[in-house]
Amino acid sequence: MGLFDKVFRPDKNREQEQVLKDANSFFKTFTTYRPVFRSWQGSIYESELIRSAINARARHISKLKVEINGEAKPKLVRRMLQGPNEWQNWPQFLARTSTILDIHNSAFIVPVRDNDMYITGYYTVLPHQCEIVDYKGEPWVRYRFTYGEIGAARASECSILTQFQYKSDFFGENNNALKPTLKLLDLNEQGIEEAIKNGATFRFWAQMGNFAKSADIRNEEERFNREHFQAENGGMLLFPNTYANIHQYNQAPYTVDQAQLEQIRTSVYNYFGVNEDILQNKAYGDAWSAFYEGFVEVFAVQFSEAMTRAMFTETERSYGNKLMLTSNRLQYLSNADKLQVAAQLTDRGIFSINEAREVFNLPPVEGGDIRTIRGEYKNADEIGGENGNE
Repeated sequence: MGLFDKVFRPDKNREQEQVLKDANSFFKTFTTYRPVFRSWQGSIYESELIRSAINARARHISKLKVEINGEAKPKLVRRMLQGPNEWQNWPQFLARTSTILDIHNSAFIVPVRDNDMYITGYYTVLPHQCEIVDYKGEPWVRYRFTYGEIGAARASECSILTQFQYKSDFFGENNNALKPTLKLLDLNEQGIEEAIKNGATFRFWAQMGNFAKSADIRNEEERFNREHFQAENGGMLLFPNTYANIHQYNQAPYTVDQAQLEQIRTSVYNYFGVNEDILQNKAYGDAWSAFYEGFVEVFAVQFSEAMTRAMFTETERSYGNKLMLTSNRLQYLSNADKLQVAAQLTDRGIFSINEAREVFNLPPVEGGDIRTIRGEYKNADEIGGENGNE
C-alpha cells in the first residue's frame, strides 16, 4: 500500500468513488466556469537564490507552535497534538506546506483516514491538477497526480491555502511574474561558467607564409595540432619562422556588475519578502519582528483559520474549538532586550516565572507558574483612599 492509498483510501471511500465516476459538472464560480488548478512548470526551486529565500521562509514557519483549543473531537485532537499524520512531525509538515505554497501559490491539505474512514490527521498533497467539482450540490476537490492516481475529498474537509489570488475563486496565480528575474539569474550563471572555461584556455592567431596551396595549409594545421595539443604532449608552443604576427586572443565573457547583480537579488527579495539578514540568520529584534509580521504571521493566520474550518463544524467552532499557530516573538530579541522585557513584565505580574524563562529558552521549573508583583507597586484606588480622596 502506497502513500496515496493510505491518504485517500480509494477502496473504502464510496463517495469518493462516485465523485470520480459521476461528477462531470464543475462547480460554478463568479470568475470562471471551470475552477481548475495546474501545477506551475517553472523551475524556480532550481535557482540557488530563490531556493534559499523559500527555505528561509519555511524554516521560520516550521518553528510555529500548534495549539488546539476546545473539547470537540478529543481523539483527533490528541493525535494532532503529536503530529499532523503518521509520517511527519509538525515542523516537517509546516515547512513543506510553506514551500509548496511559495512555489505554486496554492497548497492543498487533505484529511487522512483510517480503515473505518475516520479522520486521523492531515497531509499536504502536491497534485499535478486540482479541480472543484459539483457532486449532489456540494463542492468536492478532485486531485490528479503525476503518475495517474485520482483522489477526491469534500471541499469542507480540506484546507486550501493561497497567495497572489486574483482570477480564481479558489486558487492562487502562477509565478510567471518571476520569469524575467529567473532568466537573468540563469544568464549570469552561464556567464560565470564560461568565464572559468575561457580562463583555462589559450588562444592565438598567426599569419602563415610560404604556403601556396590550401592543402599545404591544412597539413600544417594538422601537424601543429598533433605535435602540441595531443594528450601526451605538453610544455611550450614553438613557432617556426613560417609563422608571423603572432598575437594572443583574449575573449572577455560578460557578467553583470555588482550593481546589476544587486538589482536582481533585490527583485527576488521583494518577491518573497526576505533580505540577506533573513537568509543568513542574522535578523533579530525589530528586523525579525518586521519579517514575522509581514510573512510568518500572515501564514499563521491563514493556516489557523483554514485548518479550524476543516477540523471542526460550524457548531463546534461556535463553542471555541479551533487550531492556532503561535510563536514566542520575544525569543528573537537581543539578550539585553530580553532581560529588560522579562524584568519589567515579571515585576508587574504580567509574566510568570516560567513565561520569563521561556523567553531565554529555559525549561519550566516547579512552582514557576505563579505571578508576583514587587512590593512598592500598590493599587491606585487604595492610594487614593489613604489620602482621603474618595
